[in-house]
Amino acid sequence: MAIPQQIQDYNNLQAPADRDLCNLLANTISDNLPEAESKIWHAHPVWFLDGNPVVGYSKLKGGVRLLFWSGQTFEEAGLQSEGKFKAAEARYTSASQIDTEALQRWLSKARDIQWDYKNIVKRRGVLERLK
Repeated sequence: MAIPQQIQDYNNLQAPADRDLCNLLANTISDNLPEAESKIWHAHPVWFLDGNPVVGYSKLKGGVRLLFWSGQTFEEAGLQSEGKFKAAEARYTSASQIDTEALQRWLSKARDIQWDYKNIVKRRGVLERLK
């Protein structure tokens, strides 16, 4: 599946090593979640299932952060808790650090394990499990 132009534009703005990393992430995410809607959201590439954010990445000072909104529930080595909700992350400084088998497994879990971030404001910060 082709990377959407706005996400490719984001990737193209990165330094060469980060660009390769971002392209690998975007291609792997798009290939494994073909039904997901992808767009730039809060200035970063994010993929949504039924309007709910499930995975995205962003360039940080020390590398690229891959974020799974419901990732703490995946119970997977390689993902670190992030924030006060259910998110978990992995950080990379080069494409060679990405374990594509683990990434594919995490993406499968992103489809199957979801918390309702879409309605978190309406519920005043309370997350409910969707799947």
